[in-house]
Amino acid sequence: MADYYDILGTSRDASEKEIRSAFRRLARKHHPDVNDNDPASESKFKEINEAYTVLGNKDSRRKYDRYGDNWKHADQYEQAGHGGGFSYSTMGDGRGSRGSIFDQFFGGMGGQEIRQPPAEYKVNITLEEAFSGAARRLQMQDGRRLEVKIPPGVDTGSKVHISADRSHGGDFYLVVTVADHSKFRRKGKDLFVDVETPLDDAVLGGELTVPTLTGKLALTLPTGTQNGRRFRLAGQGMPAMNNSANNPRSDVDHRGDLFATVKVKLPTGYTEEEVQAFEQMRAKRIGKPVSEESESDDGEASKE
Repeated sequence: MADYYDILGTSRDASEKEIRSAFRRLARKHHPDVNDNDPASESKFKEINEAYTVLGNKDSRRKYDRYGDNWKHADQYEQAGHGGGFSYSTMGDGRGSRGSIFDQFFGGMGGQEIRQPPAEYKVNITLEEAFSGAARRLQMQDGRRLEVKIPPGVDTGSKVHISADRSHGGDFYLVVTVADHSKFRRKGKDLFVDVETPLDDAVLGGELTVPTLTGKLALTLPTGTQNGRRFRLAGQGMPAMNNSANNPRSDVDHRGDLFATVKVKLPTGYTEEEVQAFEQMRAKRIGKPVSEESESDDGEASKE
């Protein structure tokens, strides 16, 4: 197997930045999208990705530096108690030797395959996609693309298990990030939204249009609705999540709720009639004649 440092064209004491820069330069040069119908370039691109996957991670690089091509078995070897005092020798070309000590240790496992932990891919989606489900096309480490399904109900931090065959590297997880929404706030399966209503509708009662992720709903405002009052719209929140994209059906009968908070919007301009109406309402509320109320508004203190 070719040495990963040689593939990236770096020395064994290269910094993380140097390794990352080398990978980006070579990946751009040999990417299949810019080298159509070139099998040699595609093969080279796979080698570059494989090398960077190992050397770009501190832990796997440490194992590779010590165990060479057998770095994948480092954990099992060290757990068996052989790693503490073992000094690994290197060949003249800088690659780790496939020493017989590894063959002796792993050969005694009856040919049992050592399965590596599934890989993780980060995906970003919108709240609407989290509600209804989504699809993404991923660039795999071997250069091929794989379309994956994201089930409804996912939230930031959700991990979706994807079963893939060995040609795509085996099983892996999608680690989801849901973008903030301009209208809705989310807490678990529940959604929250602010809805403006005119002052007269809040006072007299009326109908309020509430946005949801599936359209709009009409909400009846009772007379005297206070600013900040919250209304619950049952079943209009997020669906429950099924953790596997291979069975993306969500339990739509157990959706969260949508909570609409009323924000009373005051008018910016008043007619003379409107001002008089407010004066009459205030005078009635505080038990004063309208004439006295008007005098108080002109800045003169009323005398009892």
